[in-house]
Amino acid sequence: MPRHEPERTCIVSRVVRSPDELIRFVIGPDQAVVPDLKHRLPGRGVWVSARADMVAEAVRRRLFNRAFKAEVKTSPELAQQIDAALCRDLVQALSLANKAGTVITGFTKVEAAIRDGDVAGLIHASEATEDGRRKLAGALRNRNGRTMSAVPVIDELTGQDLDLALGRSHVIHAALVAGAGSDGFLARWRRLRIYRGLAADQAGPTGARQTPNLDETPQEPERNE
Repeated sequence: MPRHEPERTCIVSRVVRSPDELIRFVIGPDQAVVPDLKHRLPGRGVWVSARADMVAEAVRRRLFNRAFKAEVKTSPELAQQIDAALCRDLVQALSLANKAGTVITGFTKVEAAIRDGDVAGLIHASEATEDGRRKLAGALRNRNGRTMSAVPVIDELTGQDLDLALGRSHVIHAALVAGAGSDGFLARWRRLRIYRGLAADQAGPTGARQTPNLDETPQEPERNE
């Protein structure tokens, strides 16, 4: 059974959220602010909504000093460093999905999986050509019709990332089939998209992006721990 964590308060917005919607930070040995993405590091933590703009705002306004009640070192590149860490986590999740047998690679095999209706997610290297994307989107449209938008399309990883995760060379297109491995990968992908201020559900077969409603209703603050 997963461990239950009480809700926490974002030090920027003062909105109370589930820990899954926040990033925890602790103070490292050198008094530097360290992101604790897995909520495992020792020490008192403070929490920020899991979005790059919120982290950047916390740095700009020196809110970590106030929250920790100490003079701490905060990298001006903290938001970018977290983005890179989330990307590494996504690559690792894809590797685990591959080991679990829920990843198909190669244009022809991916196209066949789409026709068979086995695809839970479509992956393109970020540098994939529009022609390849369009052909697979067409296959998805022919198979799923209006429900094609229910299939997530992931293009946040480079070909080099895909090669590293999948242990092979020149991977441009891949597909996920249903299973625990693909579920874990998609959960991390949605986390990265939310962090970047993009729609959390899916990109859509055409790669179109939508910006979510980020309006927040302030709630009574809660003590950070």
